[in-house]
Amino acid sequence: MHEGTMTETHRDKPWLIRTYAGHSTAKASNALYRGNLAKGQTGLSVAFDLPTQTGYDSDHILARGEVGKVGVPVCHLGDMRALFDQIPLDQMNTSMTINATAPWLLALYIAVAEEQGADIAALQGTVQNDLIKEYLSRGTYICPPNPSLKMIGDVAEYCYTHVPKWNPMNVCSYHLQEAGATPEQELAFALATAVAVLDELKPRVPEADFPALAARISFFVNAGIRFVTEMCKMRAFVDLWDEILRDRFGISDPKYRRFRYGVQVNSLGLTEQQPENNVYRILIEMLAVTLSKNARARAVQLPAWNEALGLPRPWDQQWSMRMQQIMAYETDLLEYDDLFDGNPAVDRKVEALKDGARAELANLDSMGGAIGAIDYMKARLVDSNAERLNRIERNETIVIGVNRFTSTEPSPLATEDGGIMVVDPAVEQEQINRLNAWRTERDGPKAEAALAELRAAAREGRNVMPPSIACAKAGVTTGEWAAQMRNVYGEYRGPTGVSRSVSNRTEGLDDIRAAVDAVSDRLGRRLRFLVGKPGLDGHSNGAEQIAFRARDCGMEIDYEGIRLTPEEIVNAAKNGAHVVGLSILSGSHIPLVEDMMTRLRDAGLGHIPVIVGGIIPDDDAKRLSAMGVAKIYTPKHFELNVIMQDIVTLVDANSIAAA
Repeated sequence: MHEGTMTETHRDKPWLIRTYAGHSTAKASNALYRGNLAKGQTGLSVAFDLPTQTGYDSDHILARGEVGKVGVPVCHLGDMRALFDQIPLDQMNTSMTINATAPWLLALYIAVAEEQGADIAALQGTVQNDLIKEYLSRGTYICPPNPSLKMIGDVAEYCYTHVPKWNPMNVCSYHLQEAGATPEQELAFALATAVAVLDELKPRVPEADFPALAARISFFVNAGIRFVTEMCKMRAFVDLWDEILRDRFGISDPKYRRFRYGVQVNSLGLTEQQPENNVYRILIEMLAVTLSKNARARAVQLPAWNEALGLPRPWDQQWSMRMQQIMAYETDLLEYDDLFDGNPAVDRKVEALKDGARAELANLDSMGGAIGAIDYMKARLVDSNAERLNRIERNETIVIGVNRFTSTEPSPLATEDGGIMVVDPAVEQEQINRLNAWRTERDGPKAEAALAELRAAAREGRNVMPPSIACAKAGVTTGEWAAQMRNVYGEYRGPTGVSRSVSNRTEGLDDIRAAVDAVSDRLGRRLRFLVGKPGLDGHSNGAEQIAFRARDCGMEIDYEGIRLTPEEIVNAAKNGAHVVGLSILSGSHIPLVEDMMTRLRDAGLGHIPVIVGGIIPDDDAKRLSAMGVAKIYTPKHFELNVIMQDIVTLVDANSIAAA
């Protein structure tokens, strides 16, 4: 007993071991899931492609080049059926990373479970269903904030009554950290989101039922490389959530105030340079959410070492899964009580984080809560991310292989396939063919009637879950379901967080600002830089930081945010752009850039230099250069001032050639 506080026979159960996965087609993803389950994975975590996440069918113009790239396309009940073929859903715990279309994907999941003969009340799992963070960091929103909050409430209310073991929402701070949030911002912005959701839910159920409904709200968090701080952040989350539920919502029973969370450790810090180092980063980050028993994750999914390069292969995912299994089954971690209780250094850090988060929560409250503070939170995240990148550029934050210890041996992990999986471009047309066949073979009038009832429910303010399930069974498609939401609630363009006002941030930029001034004088007007995000990729951090720095360097910037068609970006270029920068992180750069270059030439704008940034393998970079792209940047190009100088040089050379 002297080696621990538990008997040798007692051992805590491991957390749920998951791998975030999905690609190409429902059939291919199903094979991947069954393979991972056979290797010891204990829960599923479904990645959907961007058209599915943003409510478009695979044949929509905005879906071009995006089908099956960052997840699995699910257009209708047949796709969902194929995705879970031979996987008994009543024995599974399934997490679905889905937000704007969460009511719809959950409806499809329920419909498939019923087909399998499952007891719906016994289903276990989670839909992420956090739209507020989508406006701030990930970009897969559809509707404005208030109707989005209403749909979050619809899912939670329906699940409480019909699927009581299901988590109807993950308050998702993961992407806040990816967008640059400090630990205090991550705590405050996530908890403010949770408060907004609970305020929405409280009037929907009898007062006596509210504590149990509140207890179903779970969290999905991020754990970065500063693992002591991250561990303290998790302990702060536990304390603050308990405090909010007790003091603000009057929930007296401690069991309903438990902080339940799943985690994926940080992908933001994974590097393209020396990517084998990412294995250590992932392991160290996992410690933050497993070492402290009183703040231990309920479910863990780990990225693969090569996610900064492209789509991981099954072996890469297996390697990350084995990391979890070794921690859970080989070590003695689960045999001990909390290792950090009473540690004065930990207690001090936790209290400091809580104080900072409480101050920020009070600030958000003064703005009307999370919904009222969306513009403020977005601007703060862009500022925090800019400061994070500045610290790396100034070598104040050390990243091994990036700004310190950069000499390296070639990696044997990058084999003849480039070290990543590449989705066959033919997958998109095959998916479209299956979609067209589905539409042809379904009962058309039945689908139309189901859509009419869904539209009526939305207009009348009724819960959209029952008619969504009816639509799923009637063969309605993802795009058709989302079209009703767009029709009734409208669409929304979130804030960019990047001000067009003249910047007073000049530290270290004097030479570049002078160069911008000189080129602008030669042009006869201010150098104008158009930043565009074509396609459905909503990860806007890179584009925002490029626009932010270009503004600080004295350029005039045009940046309208995410989800633009190539045609819209070309039309924006007609307003006098001297250079066009495209940011695409979803892997759809080849078809989107090809379309852009053709449209620019057709519009008589082929002389404008185009630069492209994203996760772009070397072979693809050569293809982009052959299309006429002037410069290509990947995650290894972390020095933004070098990119700024490149832009000035390109525009200057172009102006001289034109003269």
